[in-house]
Amino acid sequence: MFKQTIYRWAFGLAVGVLTAVSYAQWSNPADDVPAYHTSAPLKVSSLPPILAGSKLTGENFRFPWQVHVYQQAARIGNVIYQLPCYCRCDRALGHTSLRSCYEGLHGTECSTCAKEAFFAYRETKAGKTPAQIRAAISRHEYESIVLEQQ
Repeated sequence: MFKQTIYRWAFGLAVGVLTAVSYAQWSNPADDVPAYHTSAPLKVSSLPPILAGSKLTGENFRFPWQVHVYQQAARIGNVIYQLPCYCRCDRALGHTSLRSCYEGLHGTECSTCAKEAFFAYRETKAGKTPAQIRAAISRHEYESIVLEQQ
């Protein structure tokens, strides 16, 4: 009887510890920043290209803002390489930064990615550094962007 009690107690403790450890990664949402690179890429040519030209047509590009955001993203590829994407495509799609969203079609279907890229372009043109833009994005300042007005 005593041995069973010890086993039950040890099992309960083990389950409790495992549960606490598995949730520890979500313990401080403020520290939960999506993937990004801390500096510009050493060789841009080694990165997948941002979609451009004739690839910006078809069913996925029904609205003018969808083409426009890809054009702007291509102009600031080094900047968006250094920015996180708060749609969490790093978890769902394995993206390594906001730039990854524009190497494929994800930027056409996700309003978070599009708003962040438009915001990054505007802030870059205003003279902000990638670190300053990253801080503003973490404060969700991009949410004020209206896609239909871009």
